[in-house]
Formats: sequence, structure tokens, C-alpha cells
Amino acid sequence: MFGSLLPAAEEYVRLLADAGVAKGLLGPREVPRLWDRHVLNCAAIAELVPRPATLVDLGSGAGLPGVVLALLLPDVEVTLLERMERRVAFLQDCVRMLGLPNATVRCARAEDLAGKLLADVVTARAVAPMERLAGMALGLVRPGGLVLAIKGTGASSEMAKARPVLRRLGVRDATVLRVGGGKVDPAATVVRLIAGDH
Repeated sequence: MFGSLLPAAEEYVRLLADAGVAKGLLGPREVPRLWDRHVLNCAAIAELVPRPATLVDLGSGAGLPGVVLALLLPDVEVTLLERMERRVAFLQDCVRMLGLPNATVRCARAEDLAGKLLADVVTARAVAPMERLAGMALGLVRPGGLVLAIKGTGASSEMAKARPVLRRLGVRDATVLRVGGGKVDPAATVVRLIAGDH
């Protein structure tokens, strides 16, 4: 999946296991599962990102999926959007140490950048329930753009609950997808929203 980028991906996993845990971005119990549960799960959504593109990773946290996508997709301009300063510092270290010229870190809340920062794609993982996440993400995506939210097994019920909100926000299409089958076990579950024309 990473091919020649495997050494950089391994370096990122080392950063997550060391500084990521030390700074409280991940729990120590997550370390044995960093590859399969976190990094490969995020890498699986790369196939859904159009290229070239601009991408905002909303609530980037430890850089999942933003850092992984910046590694895999050098022709995608990635903005790692995070409001907590200690996480921002970690993300800046990752961008510098992994040499990611296509990634920038912004310390801000999504609500404050709505309508000002518009990308082709907005990604999110473990940020908020779909009802809340949709409003935040759609404020950052251009008309007709994509929101890709990595979700767990409850994605379909979360989506059903969010339907009235998605309709109100003018979402053109909302689909639950399974990606990375055959490469990632289990396959990643992603909610894909296509933004309306505002």
C-alpha cells in the first residue's frame, strides 16, 4: 500500500508511538494497533480522493488521516486543521520530520474558517457524530466537493439519524462505503457526502 513510502510511514508510526503517546494524542494501548487500526485504515481512503486536489483534514489530531494522505498523495495539497495547540505542535513536527511539502498546519476551529477556507475534499476521523460533523465539514468544502468521514460499524445508523440535517445542508448525495477491502482488514467504513452547489 505504501510501496517506496514505507520508510516514511514507519517513521510516522514511530512518532505516533513515542511523542503521540507522550503528548496524550493516543493512548498507550493503541500502540500495538497503530498500523492496522489507524494508519492502514486511513490509507484506505486515498483511493476516494480526486487528484490533483486541495484537502482539509478537519480536527486532524495526531494526523489521522491527514498526514497519511499527505504521504500517499503528493499531488494533493493537505491542510491539517486542528484547534488544540499541543496537537498543532505535534503535527508541525510530523510535517517537518517526514518532509511533507504538500502539507500545512492551521491552528483554528472549523467554524471560524467556514466559507474562508474552501477545499475540494474535507476528511475527518473520530471528530463528531455525523449530525454535527456535516455542518462543520460542509463549511470548508467547495460547491460539489466531497466530505470523507471515516466511521465505525455504526456508520449506517449514524447516517440515518443525520438525514434531516444533511437534507437541510443541501447535500446532494450521502453514501456509506467500504474501502480498502483486500488490502486492509477490516475494510475502512467511510461516509461520503457530495456537497450541494451552496
